[in-house]
Formats: sequence, structure tokens, C-alpha cells
Amino acid sequence: MSQYFEIHPTHPQPRLIHQAMEIINDGGLVVYPTDSSYAIGCHIGDKSAMERIRRIRQVDDKHHFTLVCSDLSEIATYARVGNSEYRMLKSLTPGPYTFLLKATHEVPRRLMHPKRRMIGIRVVDNVIVRSMLEELGQPIMSSTLIMPGKDMPETDPEEIRELLEHHVDLIIDGGYCGLEPTTVINMVESPPRLVREGKGTDHGLAD
Repeated sequence: MSQYFEIHPTHPQPRLIHQAMEIINDGGLVVYPTDSSYAIGCHIGDKSAMERIRRIRQVDDKHHFTLVCSDLSEIATYARVGNSEYRMLKSLTPGPYTFLLKATHEVPRRLMHPKRRMIGIRVVDNVIVRSMLEELGQPIMSSTLIMPGKDMPETDPEEIRELLEHHVDLIIDGGYCGLEPTTVINMVESPPRLVREGKGTDHGLAD
């Protein structure tokens, strides 16, 4: 049975944030709100937790996991960012975007696309997530919470509780999120290519 924390969306309770990050550090799976929809995340180095996410979402090893980072300076540790990419990242973060970038050697191989050294990077505009990352001190390995057979992500924490209370270690109720997933932009290609149109619409790219 998972734990269930009601965390205030604009004034997160430090005690609950600390407990949530202890769960991640101990190998747990945490469902949490973002600026687009709910996501499921774990410790960046935890292979078994990553496999649990794959089983819940029923995705294969080609699925892109995303590193949810605190800011642009942290992105540079895990992804190679040139001047043009940096300008685009700066204009669109924080926000509901996932960027596919060339991974550095800091990224565990199992997190990357099996044939290309790519990793998804995200900077979330959400107070709860910022508090989580500040407490954790490193990115959260994450995936949008889209259940098998569905096209849209989960957005209601009570419904998520009914679905996943026996499959994850913590569900954070941060209120109702949106129905749209992030917009995904492939920045390995030149020019950058729109992979998925989601909540973010200010990217200036054609389909």
C-alpha cells in the first residue's frame, strides 16, 4: 500500500517534501504533479525502480526516460548543449517541455536510447517539484504517467490512488494538473524537430 501525501501546491510542507525524497533515496517510486500532468519518478541510479516504471507503463527499452532537473546549470552535467540549444532552452524553461539532447558520460547508459546517446531533459515550472529537487540535490528520473492503453496522462490524484496504490511507494496529491503531456523537442537534429505537440506551444517549430 502506497503512502499518500497532500502537499500544498504553492507552499509545500518541508516535512512532507523531506519524507518524499527519503522514499526516492530508498529506492521508491513516487507519483508527483508537474506543470503539465502527473509523472512517476525515482532515483537516477536505481535500475530496479526504472524497471518498475516500465512495467507500470508497459513500455520497452526504447522508451525515453526524462531527467527532471532544477535549472539550466544542472542540465549541462547530463546533456551536451551548444549555444543555439542553450538559447532555446533558456527561452522555454521552466515550462512544459521535454528536450531530447545528446547525453554526457554522467548519464547511466540504461537511461539512454539504446542506439543513440540521447536523454530527455526537463525543467518543470512547479513549486512542489522545485522543492523536491532542492531537497534531493540531483535530478529525478521520470516518465509521464500515461497508463497502458491510454493516450492521455493521468491528472486526478484520487484516481491515481485507485490505480496505483499497490504499485508505487508514494502518491503526492498536489491538486489537479492538466490533461496535456509535455511538448517534446528533438534537439539532437538540426534544426530541432517537434516530436510531440503537448501543452507547450511557444516553441516556434513546425510539425
